[in-house]
Amino acid sequence: METESEPYVRLATLRQLHQVMADMNTARSLADTLQTVADGVVTGLGFELACVNLVRPDGDLVVAAFAGNPAAEALITGRVGSRDSWDRRLNMGQHWGDLVFIPHTEGWILDDDDVPQWYTDGPAPRFEDEWHPSDRLFAPMYTPGVQGGACGELIGVLSVDRPRNGRLPGAWGREALQMYAFQAAIAISNARLRANMQRALVRLERDQQALRASEESFRQAFEYAPSGMAIAEMGGDQHGRILRTNDALCRLLGRPASAMRRYSFSDLVHPEDIGTLLRTSAEGGRAELRLGRRDGTYVWVSLRNSVVADAADGPRFLLTHVEDIEERKRRELQLAHRASHDSLTGLPNSAELRARLASRLCRRPAHAGALESMDAAYGHPAVFDANGHGFDFPGAAALEAYDHHVHSVSPDEAERDDGTKGLAVLFCDLDGFKSINDRFGHNAGDAVLIEVARRLSRQVRDGDTVARLGGDEFVILADGLGRADAQDLAVRLRNEIIQPIRAEGRAVRVGASFGIGWAHCGMTADEVLKSADERMYVEKRSRPKQHRRAG
Repeated sequence: METESEPYVRLATLRQLHQVMADMNTARSLADTLQTVADGVVTGLGFELACVNLVRPDGDLVVAAFAGNPAAEALITGRVGSRDSWDRRLNMGQHWGDLVFIPHTEGWILDDDDVPQWYTDGPAPRFEDEWHPSDRLFAPMYTPGVQGGACGELIGVLSVDRPRNGRLPGAWGREALQMYAFQAAIAISNARLRANMQRALVRLERDQQALRASEESFRQAFEYAPSGMAIAEMGGDQHGRILRTNDALCRLLGRPASAMRRYSFSDLVHPEDIGTLLRTSAEGGRAELRLGRRDGTYVWVSLRNSVVADAADGPRFLLTHVEDIEERKRRELQLAHRASHDSLTGLPNSAELRARLASRLCRRPAHAGALESMDAAYGHPAVFDANGHGFDFPGAAALEAYDHHVHSVSPDEAERDDGTKGLAVLFCDLDGFKSINDRFGHNAGDAVLIEVARRLSRQVRDGDTVARLGGDEFVILADGLGRADAQDLAVRLRNEIIQPIRAEGRAVRVGASFGIGWAHCGMTADEVLKSADERMYVEKRSRPKQHRRAG
């Protein structure tokens, strides 16, 4: 391009410059854009060498493109110059608008800085406007929309060298280079934006692929899990409503998936387990409870909840894992039953009897007459409130659980029955049982015990307890009885027991002796049983021996 000062520029030069700018704005990538910018300086602006120094994210400038000399391109492409060195260059020399020209008379001080540069040979200038091999010309490129280095963000610097006509650029050449740097900044910014968008699109597509793969993996894990899975709604009016279930859960509960979506777990849980379910749903975590099947039965399950949350929106839904533990629960209940029940008769054993009896009693006296025993037990006077509840003594804190306890009392033992109801303890010992064992063997004795247990259980109320202490001793706990009621019950039980019993193909008979004791607070379970046992022996000794078997 001519750099003379005449106002006329050849049309071919303008066309060439227009083509260079068009190529610069149609490059397909950032790398192509940078190379097109460098090539355009050489082909359109009349310089033999051009270098594009691009600002990196850390602020330093890297040689991103070079044109005009393959040897120099191989030497400095990719090399980095510090921002401090570039700022020093752009703040010295002569400022031609946005351009910076550093003549050879000043540029020698830059020979040792870290900015990548090349060296050209040539004779010393003969004329005042002739280009010297050590002259330097820079065209800073600023962000679009800003013309003026003081106001824009620097995105790169064009370095040019050796005008083809050998002279310093004139007014036209300077303005053309400045306009070109401005357009180059726009092209580079657009290319960088496109590159960022392309990278973002690639990342988005990759994330979407990963999300689709994750969703498919979750779907398969959910649908084909060997144990039950469900997704339930969280929050709002529909909290807990089942949104989705897998085949395993539908098979477990005998309900189709379409029907399951009409329920929440609170609709399916056993009424006794609703509190456990609500705590588990609110806190997440794990619980064991019973869920209703379509046929009306219940199945024991281990239910584990996980709250699936969104970082922005908070909890989204509840993921519930349901595992069938019916068999394990059955084994546990069997083991617990064996530990607390007699293996021969199936009645509660001695330990279970004492536990049930102790659960009805507390250490506090049921009437004022027990205060003296409390004084003796703790070594100082016991203090009680108006309801007979004690405090201010060692161990009082341990008894706070009984604040709402209904005391067990003993009916009045005077001659006249005053109608008081209490917890009756009937101690039963079979008469003539040992002779059956000795004469007919243990199998016959076992048959007698089993039948006695059945008859006793048949004669008591649903809430009463019939237990076997061991051997031929049985105990009946019956609450809410008066003295006459307990005596009538003993008579009915004795009359039931003395009926003939089939054992080993023969009919045998046993008698029964009953002792009636009363359980009341302030007594231990052993004390209650001992009292009833002693009264049973009194009753047994009071009857002639020949009449005991007949009752």
